[in-house]
Amino acid sequence: MPPRIPVTVAQIETVVARFYARVRVDPVLGPVFAAHVDDWPPHEAKIVRFWRNALLMERCYNGNPMQVHAAAGNVKSTHFAIWLSLFDSVLQEELPPMLAASWSALAHRIGRGLSYGLPSPCGAEMVPDLG
Repeated sequence: MPPRIPVTVAQIETVVARFYARVRVDPVLGPVFAAHVDDWPPHEAKIVRFWRNALLMERCYNGNPMQVHAAAGNVKSTHFAIWLSLFDSVLQEELPPMLAASWSALAHRIGRGLSYGLPSPCGAEMVPDLG
């Protein structure tokens, strides 16, 4: 099966590494992740496998992101707007514009789906719908 988005494994690894470097210092997301991730290399490797599955159609990821985020207890739907903003900035810096836009659109669809299963304060802005 051809890739959904023609990025390389090296590009996925770079995007994931740079994204999580930003997450760790983010004042909102940093503490959320710190409560659950104490060994970053295995977490990043798992997320690389997630994106290889989603982007390259490789069957190398086994997990349930919805269940993991819901079970965490401190992940809120409002966090996804921040997550996607950081992710989009990394994509724009690391990839050609068309690849960045395609990957971003998929990330926004995934983020929107994940956010629906999480608590949301009344009137809180949800993940923006980009298309």
